[in-house]
Amino acid sequence: VGDKVMVLARSGLWQEVVNVPASQTFLMPEGMSFEEAAALLVNYITAYMILFDFGNLRPNQSVLIHMAAGGVGTAAIQLCKTVENVTIFGTASASKHDSLKESGVAHPIDYRTMDYAEEVRKISPKGVDIVLDPLGGSDTSKAFNLLKPMGKLITYGVANLLTGQKKNLMAMAKTWWNQFSINALQLLHHNKAVCGYHLGYMDEEFELVGGVVAKLVNLYRQGKIKPKIDSVWPFDQVADAMRQMQEKKNVGKVILVPEAPKEESKKEEN
Repeated sequence: VGDKVMVLARSGLWQEVVNVPASQTFLMPEGMSFEEAAALLVNYITAYMILFDFGNLRPNQSVLIHMAAGGVGTAAIQLCKTVENVTIFGTASASKHDSLKESGVAHPIDYRTMDYAEEVRKISPKGVDIVLDPLGGSDTSKAFNLLKPMGKLITYGVANLLTGQKKNLMAMAKTWWNQFSINALQLLHHNKAVCGYHLGYMDEEFELVGGVVAKLVNLYRQGKIKPKIDSVWPFDQVADAMRQMQEKKNVGKVILVPEAPKEESKKEEN
């Protein structure tokens, strides 16, 4: 009672009071803010398991991170920086490139105006060792073709199913039709790996997830990772918070809190 904790839950966290199993709670390290705690678990567990458990990231390798300015993207960049001499390619709109360079992305690519596969090939003709794929559809095929021999593609989402502010049924059908599929014999011929990851289906893997969280807390304590907060919004501005993401303005996490900080009352006290 009274412990400050981070929690994992598949849904139902946009409320003031929540009830979760004790096994899905993790002690917050000293010095961590509640906003950082809210931003840490889902994104950093996902990025860590993709890069290290599936990707087996090692020194001198190269990684392509899509949506590099988003939650999993920023987590993945920070985790890549904990390994020596990893070359990071990151796709994001041009307005976010300076921020990405500062965070350690060697080659930011504007996916809106260029073919990112061509841009990667210009710099690294053989391709990359690991691709993080949250997109789905034809982008998964492009990712597979960008892998070097012994490369690994980890797909963990289908963002291409969502277009703009409303789901476009035709776009969804097209993405589904273009969804990448491959058989075991083709994998054998290519010397490549394809992995699928979904944290939401790890509900019962307490030891596995707990072990990853312990490593992440240790990295946070060492100052090697720090959740990047784009903005904080009270519940009554949830529509504006969603718009911030839909219009792809955010760099880092968009956080919801029950109510806005009482700036005015603080001024009065001063």
